[in-house]
Amino acid sequence: MKLENEKCSNAFVCAARGIKEAIKTEANLKFDILVAIVIIAFGFIFRINMIEWIVCILAIGVMLFAELMNTAVEAVVDLYTREKNPQAGKAKDISAGAVLVLSINVAVIGLIIFVPKIIDLVTK
Repeated sequence: MKLENEKCSNAFVCAARGIKEAIKTEANLKFDILVAIVIIAFGFIFRINMIEWIVCILAIGVMLFAELMNTAVEAVVDLYTREKNPQAGKAKDISAGAVLVLSINVAVIGLIIFVPKIIDLVTK
């Protein structure tokens, strides 16, 4: 009988299972995926250049990575304790704060790339 926490023999399968679980249970990750889809659509609509595509894809990837890592931190903290614990709360808050900082940066990147293109479209 295989225990739940035993090493997975296929890392890709385990990673895909983790992503699927996170998508199923994390509302913020679902929102981030929706935003990623909108960014990609805007990229095609506004015909962004290669550098802008690279920046957008990196921003999307790093944002999804941060959200998944935050989810993992929360899960590990919850394994440690379900009781009110200042250190557990601190770990969760710091992890969420990291995601917030990155979210702001990604939003600024999106504004820098897309606002001038939207203004050009509106003013023509």
